[in-house]
Amino acid sequence: MAPMASDQRPPHKTAWTVADLLRFSPACSPAPLPPPRRPAWNRYRLSESMKGLLVALLGSGVPAGFVAPFTRIANETSGIPSLEILLFRCTLHLLFACYLRYKKAPCFGPSEASWRCLLHAVLNVISIGCAYTSFMVVPSGNAATVRKGSSTICSILLALCLENTRLTGYDWFGLVGSTLGLVIMVVPDVLNLDKSTQLYDTIGYALACLGGTALAMGLVIFRALDFPLKLMTVAFMFGVVGSLLCFPVMFLIQEPVLPLDALTWTNVVAISFLALVSFLCASYAVTKAHPALVCAVLQSEVVVTLAVQYYVLREAVTPFDIMGAGVILGSIAIITAQNISCDAAEEEGDGDAMQLKGGST
Repeated sequence: MAPMASDQRPPHKTAWTVADLLRFSPACSPAPLPPPRRPAWNRYRLSESMKGLLVALLGSGVPAGFVAPFTRIANETSGIPSLEILLFRCTLHLLFACYLRYKKAPCFGPSEASWRCLLHAVLNVISIGCAYTSFMVVPSGNAATVRKGSSTICSILLALCLENTRLTGYDWFGLVGSTLGLVIMVVPDVLNLDKSTQLYDTIGYALACLGGTALAMGLVIFRALDFPLKLMTVAFMFGVVGSLLCFPVMFLIQEPVLPLDALTWTNVVAISFLALVSFLCASYAVTKAHPALVCAVLQSEVVVTLAVQYYVLREAVTPFDIMGAGVILGSIAIITAQNISCDAAEEEGDGDAMQLKGGST
């Protein structure tokens, strides 16, 4: 072994004191402070499901409740057919092409999702076309009731077959209650149909049922789409498909009318705008909440329609309608209330866990 050079010295050994040992001792290290408690008004939050249900309730159900009475008023004022009203609404949807081109996105969606977007648009055109026609044949409140009831039942069946998300007991209770409320409202009217108009009433209720089924299928398809700007894309495709279908069919089975009075134009513009808002909010809601729950919350449209039908159209509202509306509102309250999420307990649990962790270290 070579001798150590005279200028090389062994490394200096650090002298450890008792204070240094205590400072780095794990047993004596101070416990981490718990996270500061947030103010009471900032300690509670809404779950994503609750946000979707609120959007469906306030942004889709309530505005859609005015569509049926306004459609009936426009038809009774100037005789404007249902497909012509739908054509005006589809024309408004075409404006979304400007936004899609501004974002440099394909107007018809990605190639792998274009066929599903097309199917979604066709189903929505069928749903709304059947709904507008039924509003002019049978009382608007009854037509809206049958449409929402069929959409709820169909969405439940599709959810059981396609969805992996499980519903809680409160959800099922709310769904059964809302369906029961619709049955209470519409069954007495169906059993007491006028013999002279029984055929037309039956066709109106069948169209409302078909419209609700198409609505539920469209919401499930939209929930399965996954690409950027899908909401704007399906809104634009709805306008394209609706315009291409309504324009020729309107001349074949209905007689177009050019409204001249301000009341009809006001109703048509209001219908187009409210229906557009309802369409966007309902489509957004199914990305946050279960489609069956969204359809159940959308039944608030029935309650709003009944109120407008009674106070504006002066159409009779039976005790069964009032009873069914109360059951629907109670069911919606149950569905929405149990989706409220509170993170106060989670916050306290995290603080206790950090204290235990600090003590164990």
